[in-house]
Amino acid sequence: MEQEVIVEKALNNNVVIAKHPLYKEVVLIGKGIGFNRSKGDPVPSDQAEKTFLLTDEQEMEQYMYLIKHVDHELMQFLNDIIFYIEERMDRPLNEHIHIALTDHLTFAIRRADQSIQFSNPFLFEIESLYAKEYQVAREIVEKIKKHLDISLPDGEVGFIALHIHSAVTDKKIRDLNKHHKLISQMIEVIEDGLEIKLVKGDVNFNRLIQHLHRAIDRVYQGEKLGQQNNLENVLKITYPLCYNLAWKLIKVMQKQLNRPVDETEVLYLTIHLQRLTNTT
Repeated sequence: MEQEVIVEKALNNNVVIAKHPLYKEVVLIGKGIGFNRSKGDPVPSDQAEKTFLLTDEQEMEQYMYLIKHVDHELMQFLNDIIFYIEERMDRPLNEHIHIALTDHLTFAIRRADQSIQFSNPFLFEIESLYAKEYQVAREIVEKIKKHLDISLPDGEVGFIALHIHSAVTDKKIRDLNKHHKLISQMIEVIEDGLEIKLVKGDVNFNRLIQHLHRAIDRVYQGEKLGQQNNLENVLKITYPLCYNLAWKLIKVMQKQLNRPVDETEVLYLTIHLQRLTNTT
């Protein structure tokens, strides 16, 4: 026997806040699900295209604010965008995306409509790190162009990709931005130390970016790479410039992340840095 879901409040024709016997308060999304429904009415389970929980009271208030202040048709379109992301990524999304991405896209569309441009300094890094998310973000920008006749700037593809990655990995946007700023800082240290200008999009640049990203993840996970004493001695003697620069990067990471970094990271960074000197 199916457990009955009861309407608490119909926010609009397509979104309902309801009482669930197990999960207490839930948000139901579906075309026409709120039409002509009042508090206390039952909701057929097959009518909801999406059911999600917003257990945080502040998030629920923020979502209700968006519902009230965003045009109903636009809200339905943005809900469809989130369904599309879940389908394309083939993974469940953190439900916070219903607030974070809806809020972001609403303002992005408004900015574009007023010809206000925002640049994204991490665009190349985001494309390199999150290829699938970036591709899906491109598709979303195309959908917005087709549906709303509004062209979002290229930088928005990167911002949308970040929101998708955040929803897939449960990482907070502010942490992702912090990590990209750290990577950009380390790139500057590398360019100064090696007296080169790295070419964004180059194969070795992409490999370096991905390695730095994985190194940051390893720091948070406390993952150790294992001792490589023989390799360390060889690299220290053969590539002293790259080896010393790698140590400098480790210290930057430790300072910015405020966490210990496995010293073995130095060896792998040295190899990546040496590749850069061979191709510039």
